[in-house]
Amino acid sequence: MANDVWVYIEHKDGETTPMSFELLGIGKILAKELGSGLCAFVIGDNVANTAKEAFQWGASKVYAIESAILKTFNPEAYSKAATSLLAKHKPEIALFRATSQGTDVAAATAANLGFGLCTDSIGIKVEGGQIKLTRAAFGGNYTVTVVNEKAKPQIATVRPKAFAMPEKDSSKSGEVVKEAFTIAEADLNTKFLEFIKSQVKVNLVEADIIVSGGRGTGGPEGFNVLKDLADTLGGAVGASRAAVDSGWMPYEHQVGQTGKTVKPKIYIACGISGAIQHLAGMKTSDCIVAINKDPEAPIFKNATIGIVADYKVIVPKMLEKFKSKLSK
Repeated sequence: MANDVWVYIEHKDGETTPMSFELLGIGKILAKELGSGLCAFVIGDNVANTAKEAFQWGASKVYAIESAILKTFNPEAYSKAATSLLAKHKPEIALFRATSQGTDVAAATAANLGFGLCTDSIGIKVEGGQIKLTRAAFGGNYTVTVVNEKAKPQIATVRPKAFAMPEKDSSKSGEVVKEAFTIAEADLNTKFLEFIKSQVKVNLVEADIIVSGGRGTGGPEGFNVLKDLADTLGGAVGASRAAVDSGWMPYEHQVGQTGKTVKPKIYIACGISGAIQHLAGMKTSDCIVAINKDPEAPIFKNATIGIVADYKVIVPKMLEKFKSKLSK
């Protein structure tokens, strides 16, 4: 059907990126409101396992392009394959994760098809028969609504953790439609040599525990105890925009409307006042522990547990207690 909702499933080194299935959750809602189907599409080599997983997370049909030349991610090759699929089937909307891979493929595909692109969406809904996408603008101080009125498919990238994961049903299966697509290395302007992994080991989006610091930490040295606590708990270190703008932490650690959207099981906010831009990136955390000297700090309104105190006093005590418990 021409008004189906499509979701691009990422994979790397033979492993499916789990958070790709988050998009099948919001995709299912959109498909229901549009009265259409929910489809996944995957590009690569030997993608049978990825297709199987997509069914279990909610897809009713999976479109696949397979080729040995697509075994390793190449933005040019993958975008040409995606262009071929979307040009042929013209779904209502194609959703990609707002990751380096998702953005690469989505942007190039939109350019190839001559369509517009809404990037880093944090909200999607159907209203008046139209799909409306929300994204942050002007440094996160405003949000804007984007509507595509001229062409199909709409193409959008969605910020990770912006929506809840759907429920998995391991018994589900469906039809895999294998699409013909031919490309040779001579057709590509780029060639894969190797992946060089970043030396900055931050995985905020998938972390179950995040210890985050803000302006109240007072400086870069204030993050040392936060790192100790995060390491002890097997978590990651986050930071507010104020801390990143001050140069205390690299941007990779930023949580908020202009950083990463996270949804850990526990979010420990130290010296973070709770500006709306920061809350937008972490307010859906399962449990929020706020530590701040200011009893009027806005973050306490969103906290599961609020501690009015200096983090320099509280965090070392937490660290001592956790180390004691975990060593037993």
